Amino acid sequence: MTVAPDKAAGAVVGRAEFIALMAMLFATIAFSIDGMLPTLPDIAAELSASNPNRAQLVVTSFVFGMGIGTLLTGPLSDTFGRRPVLLAGAGLYITGALLSMLSQSLELLLAARVIMGLGAAGPRVVAMAIIRDLFAGRDMARIMSFVMLVFTLVPALAPLVGTGIIAISSWRGVFAGFVLFALIGATWFYLRQPETLEPDLRRPFNAGTLRRGVFEVMRHRVSALSTLTQATVMGLLFAAISNVQPIFDITYGAAGSFPYWFCLIALISGSSSLLNARIVARLGMRTVTGRALVAQLAASTLATVAFGSHLLPQGAEFWFFLLWMQGVFFMLGLTIGNLNALAMEPMGHLAGLAASVVGAVSTVLAVFIAIPISLLFDGTPFWLMLGAVLCSALGRILIALIPAEAEVRPSEPLSTAPSDLAR
Repeated sequence: MTVAPDKAAGAVVGRAEFIALMAMLFATIAFSIDGMLPTLPDIAAELSASNPNRAQLVVTSFVFGMGIGTLLTGPLSDTFGRRPVLLAGAGLYITGALLSMLSQSLELLLAARVIMGLGAAGPRVVAMAIIRDLFAGRDMARIMSFVMLVFTLVPALAPLVGTGIIAISSWRGVFAGFVLFALIGATWFYLRQPETLEPDLRRPFNAGTLRRGVFEVMRHRVSALSTLTQATVMGLLFAAISNVQPIFDITYGAAGSFPYWFCLIALISGSSSLLNARIVARLGMRTVTGRALVAQLAASTLATVAFGSHLLPQGAEFWFFLLWMQGVFFMLGLTIGNLNALAMEPMGHLAGLAASVVGAVSTVLAVFIAIPISLLFDGTPFWLMLGAVLCSALGRILIALIPAEAEVRPSEPLSTAPSDLAR
């Protein structure tokens, strides 16, 4: 694939660079979440000593802001083009990171993290819309799998990077790292990625158009069910991310080695995206996602029973938890990209708005799923495991309601996007 050059960009982007660039834009989110994990004990001690569990809200507040921001980012990109909206989002993200660095209370920090999330919606949604501009169906799922594979490297390394920054500065220095990362990504995008939405395909930005677009997305059975399924998967993800550092620290006394274990988990999990890229064209997005959720339901049920009944020897609990957590993250590479592709497949004619609605609804619902699971943390992984049972069971029910014929097969036309943008 080669993307047609844009006069302002003056560049032609090849497949490998395109995947790497999209992965870095997506990785803004992962770095902003996972890079914070080593800071939670320091933030709790400095800003929330009386209620340390509240420090976990720095994760969900960012995600909440991102969910709200996604609702407008896509429609704006449908009106003004992909490039200006993504760059504006990067600027808002950097502003939020700087405010976070200067915050003197947990409330101010959480507000600044919401601003960061609002800005991060730009790279997230616009990157998804760009991919949909150029690809569709299982072709899009394959590209998303490769993007997710590269994207995996960031959450693998983010806690290590955060730990290193804290060692030479403080938890506030991590936000300077976020600023630098965003500047690199935005500059690369500005210099190399052409505009993918031609002027004659842009839609006016007004309340009526937005309302009709939202109704169209949410009334479509495949898009709506895929979005709700994605909410259950992401809800489990955000709950796991919020709880994993306290579990390593409080439950197992392994705070010092946590960044290394998390790196190992993320790296191994990255292979699931590669596996998905190999099998999704043959089995289909719906089938792969459904089987992954069944496997997760079985594993989480076993884990919940084992921990709830205290059947495991004390020395074996840590290793059992580590294996289970590996399975949770492995599932993500077999579900999220497929669910995005399923939700976006019928929406090629309004890709930006569809990306916004899908992203906003799934993310905000995921936050409401994750917060109660996270706040139930009692020093054990039990509540997280029980939450995984409920999330995977609900997700499996929802994906089963999507008709098998909803997927575009490789022999069918793959895109309603401008044909001259994808070669």
